[in-house]
Amino acid sequence: MTLANFGAIAAATDLPVSADLQGCFGKDPTVVAETIRLAAATGLAGGSIEDATGRADEPIYAFDLAVERVRAAAEAAHAGPHPFTLTARAENFLVGRRDLADTIRRLQAYQEAGADVLYAPGLTTRADIAAVVSSVDRPVNVLAGIAGMDLDLAALSALGVKRVSVGSALARVAFGAFLRAAEAMRTRGTFELGDAVSYADLSGMFDP
Repeated sequence: MTLANFGAIAAATDLPVSADLQGCFGKDPTVVAETIRLAAATGLAGGSIEDATGRADEPIYAFDLAVERVRAAAEAAHAGPHPFTLTARAENFLVGRRDLADTIRRLQAYQEAGADVLYAPGLTTRADIAAVVSSVDRPVNVLAGIAGMDLDLAALSALGVKRVSVGSALARVAFGAFLRAAEAMRTRGTFELGDAVSYADLSGMFDP
């Protein structure tokens, strides 16, 4: 189902599409490589691999295994018939491990393992972002739209950031507006819909 969704999105636009592949749906490097091969075959131009395990007791993969997983992903990404940009993610800050030194160590190792783009979601300060950018020689992605992140695109660009993601932020903005309007209807009986896009404009966006 996930692969079918990738293919539908990639086919809907002439722009290159990159997918959040999370942990590549398996711990073993062979599973990671297969995920990358299948994802690339859908028409995606790129995808990511993260070192988060999804487990509360051990939230981040051990260093050596994490590097092997990125290496397997990179080999699969670069062996296909068309270019596939692999983004390697160091998830420390997202799981509460605010260890910049370990994050940089991991990103440097992921670079050597073949990743094309490096990403440490959860960084919010100029100093931390600058430290990451200066420690590697691959493009660095930064996550905006999170608590504590008040840097705009110009500021991030000045730090050397090459790509910016907003994750779920736009969806959360939309759901926030929906919930506020619904709450106004429920508690006050008012219809506070002034920011709503027109029906005609919205229909036009989805016309084939």
